[in-house]
Amino acid sequence: MDNPFRRYEILLPLRFNDGTSVPDHLLADTLRELEEKFGAVSCESQPIRGQWTYQGQSFRDDLVRLFVDSSRRPRTSAVLH
Repeated sequence: MDNPFRRYEILLPLRFNDGTSVPDHLLADTLRELEEKFGAVSCESQPIRGQWTYQGQSFRDDLVRLFVDSSRRPRTSAVLH
């Protein structure tokens, strides 16, 4: 049976590149916008730790993971691509 939904995982940073924290209201605004667009959004409260290298320098991230389930209709799924 084909699942009529597709799940998208979105990782948002909790800090800007200069190390300052992303204000809570910006994360709340993002959640609200996704809920308005897709009808629902889920968020994990524990930070996701990431590490990556760019031009020989190592960086670490603290991220929050959001999930959006969207119908596979092109009208809604194209928004996240």
